[in-house]
Amino acid sequence: MSNNTGIANEKPRISVLMGIYNCADTLGEAIDSLLNQTYKGFKLILCDDASTDDTYLVAKSYADRYDNIILIQNKTNLKLAATLNHCLQYADTEYIARMDGDDISLPSRFEKQLNFLDQHPEFALVSTPMIYFDESGDWGEGTAKKEPTKNDFKIGTPHAHAPAMIRTSVIKKVEGYTVNKYLVRGQDYYLWYKIYKTGYRGYNLQEPLYKMRDDKNAMSRRTFKVRYYGFIIKREVMRDLGISSSFWYALPNLLKALIPSYLMSVIRKIKLNKRG
Repeated sequence: MSNNTGIANEKPRISVLMGIYNCADTLGEAIDSLLNQTYKGFKLILCDDASTDDTYLVAKSYADRYDNIILIQNKTNLKLAATLNHCLQYADTEYIARMDGDDISLPSRFEKQLNFLDQHPEFALVSTPMIYFDESGDWGEGTAKKEPTKNDFKIGTPHAHAPAMIRTSVIKKVEGYTVNKYLVRGQDYYLWYKIYKTGYRGYNLQEPLYKMRDDKNAMSRRTFKVRYYGFIIKREVMRDLGISSSFWYALPNLLKALIPSYLMSVIRKIKLNKRG
């Protein structure tokens, strides 16, 4: 079992990659959720992606107080994939964990994920379902298949990205996140595709250990262009994994682009079987 308390001068086993952009209002809560983890043997690598608000100052206030927090900065706005690759350059631990600057990791997240990967070397990564919340509180809870296969890419991403923990050797073997114009979003889907194509497998714990902020601001980021790019990427992944009818499996991404964001929000809440 892992050391639940952690030791201040012990070499960290986890590097947490957090790309941050214009999240000054939520960043403190996100970082506090990491500092409150039952497992303490981690370092947090924050990369400010040229924010225009006080995000960098909030991050610096934490980096100045905690030795295990590293703060770096992009000179220009590079978007998430490139920002996470920048973080990855500072990762020298056994495991990589993800976290977003407006979300919350539940206290036992690292402890449970680390224990799982220590005990199951056959898996390259582990993630968990997410609890969804907005300004009114929790409104939904996701599910995840325990052991996804390549066929699960037909449906969507096999693992939630932000709650994931990955073996560093694996993410570096696939050369981190792919950076191109079609992956403004969907970096995780493409990363999992590269990992599975290389022959690795992932696992999903069934207990939600992460809370994702999914409010009206989140919905506004799911633009027509983002949905269209998702269609392009999914069709490519389907083809490369040898899955026939790639166009038809990718088509739902394109159809979602034609549905107004407010209606997609209603559909999403109904799908997650919570208040709508």
